[in-house]
Amino acid sequence: MNTKDALIKYCTRLADNNLILGQRLAEWCSRGPILEEDLAMTNISLDLFGEAESIYEYISTLTDNHLSADDIAFLRSEREYSNTLLVELPNGDFAYTMAKQFLYASFAKLLYTSLLNSNDETLKGLSEKALKEVKYHIRHSSEWLIRFGNGTSESKTRVQNALNDIWKYTDDMFEMDEVDNELISTGIAFDLKDIYTQWNFSVSEILKEAKLTKPSNGLSIKGGYKGIHTEHLGHILTEMQYLQRAHPGAKW
Repeated sequence: MNTKDALIKYCTRLADNNLILGQRLAEWCSRGPILEEDLAMTNISLDLFGEAESIYEYISTLTDNHLSADDIAFLRSEREYSNTLLVELPNGDFAYTMAKQFLYASFAKLLYTSLLNSNDETLKGLSEKALKEVKYHIRHSSEWLIRFGNGTSESKTRVQNALNDIWKYTDDMFEMDEVDNELISTGIAFDLKDIYTQWNFSVSEILKEAKLTKPSNGLSIKGGYKGIHTEHLGHILTEMQYLQRAHPGAKW
């Protein structure tokens, strides 16, 4: 695989993660447990959409078929998306959403931090901008985990059950293939094994403060970067892509 093709695939993973997680959080709009959280989750979803758009626009400059950012975002089939499985999981209750947001944002922060040293100047710049937003995403979600874990028996049970259910999808974020190997060799991307060590430590520290038990590494479900998804992604795309497919080329 040449570097250009690897870069397109790598950037698509980053953008798809942001787009799908942003879509999930947008589902909370007008449904938050309190007004402040309704606004917070909506704003985080807008952060993610903005990050996704910027990366899709970069991808469109790398492709030879003149696809726009909208084409890439909305006109692919399920198997053409390469987001990690974690971000496509249903929202569940508020504790479930915060647990999922915390685990992914902790990964994204470390990934974007590593990309600040990328040899690709555009990817480096996009990562620098995204990192400012992701730091808030971690603070917001980790504070809720600590509050849940040190709250009532009900809140602690809910967030612990969420972690137990979600954990089997976390290894998927750290999967590597020939795309990563090519970009590592050119200094554009970095080894996710190093990021995993840091992620495991930082997540463990927050869970300890929240008096929550880190789930054991048992069942591990992977496949997102290869286009092998849960049944949930298809339902998201049905809603998300409706306008573009019903009215091709529609503009706001």
